[in-house]
Amino acid sequence: MSLQELKTVPFYIRLAAILFSLIAICYIVIIAKDILSPLIFSCLLSILLLPLASYLEARVKLPRSAASMLSVLLLLSSIALIIYTVGSQISDLANDWPQFQIQLARSINSLQDWIAGTFHVNADKQLNYLHSATNKIMASGTAVVTATLLSLSSLLLFFVFVFIYTFFFLLYRRLIMKFLVSVFLDQNKSVVHDIIEQVQYIIRKYIIGLFIEMVIVAAAVSIIFWIFGIKYAFLLGLITGLFNIIPYIGIFTALLISTLITFATATVVSKVILVIVTLVVIHLIDSNILLPMIVGSKVRINALITVLGVIIGEMIWGIPGMFLSIPVIAVLKIIFDRVESLKPWGIILGDEEKEQNDLALKPPKKEGALN
Repeated sequence: MSLQELKTVPFYIRLAAILFSLIAICYIVIIAKDILSPLIFSCLLSILLLPLASYLEARVKLPRSAASMLSVLLLLSSIALIIYTVGSQISDLANDWPQFQIQLARSINSLQDWIAGTFHVNADKQLNYLHSATNKIMASGTAVVTATLLSLSSLLLFFVFVFIYTFFFLLYRRLIMKFLVSVFLDQNKSVVHDIIEQVQYIIRKYIIGLFIEMVIVAAAVSIIFWIFGIKYAFLLGLITGLFNIIPYIGIFTALLISTLITFATATVVSKVILVIVTLVVIHLIDSNILLPMIVGSKVRINALITVLGVIIGEMIWGIPGMFLSIPVIAVLKIIFDRVESLKPWGIILGDEEKEQNDLALKPPKKEGALN
């Protein structure tokens, strides 16, 4: 059905069809979370690793299976190095646990005095409330520990499947390409090729740009904290860079964690204020300069859709949904921009200021599509 024919359909029928489709898609996505979530992560990682696998296969003359496996192992080694670095810094942080307890006791005493003076609740009543809440927490302690262990095992299993799927995506990329092309009619094959090439190009550039932005933010925060004598400057910089991957929400999570760590290890309140001011300034510079220049030039999605995407992604899939929301929206925009009947949806997802430039963007032909 062409766009003109579609416009002749009554509005209430189109609206009902759209709502029904959205409800059905959301229901399927929620039900199939355990399958779709690692598959989408694997698809993104395989697109990122495709040039490396192709290079190992063409230049080093490795078999496709060996090239795919080596690419996945190199990625796994890089992730393991980051986790080891963060873990070693966190283990050093444990040495300050006694100081944190002392600082926490002082803060509780100050808070008790403030509550007693403001709300006229004496310290004995406050202690009774505190002991009651503590007993309830301890009563459910076994359930909390069990849930934590289950979450860690589920996370480990999730990563195992992600890397297995990534390997198979790289290994069977030509077969997947043939399937995607053969599903559609002959007159649509050129559009399908264009969409696949554009998706590869945009996603690869987006992930690389996101990594560059993460390194810049982590380095800037670490250096500033080190200059001003903030303890665990490198750890706080890593935390800020990693959490900054999540748009808007991540920086505020990093701000909360950095403030708590500084509060537990600093002797003066001014350092806590300095941490808050530094991260707010870094966020402003990142969102207004770095993000549009490094990442925004690859994926043109307006801020409203970005925030809604992150929130909806968290509601549907939790933390994985927050990470996947922007790449998924970027892929949807590429598809919407190239399908005549879906172009209005591509308009609402895009950035008005750069829309014309993005439509003219073409990936280098030498990269190809899943070669």
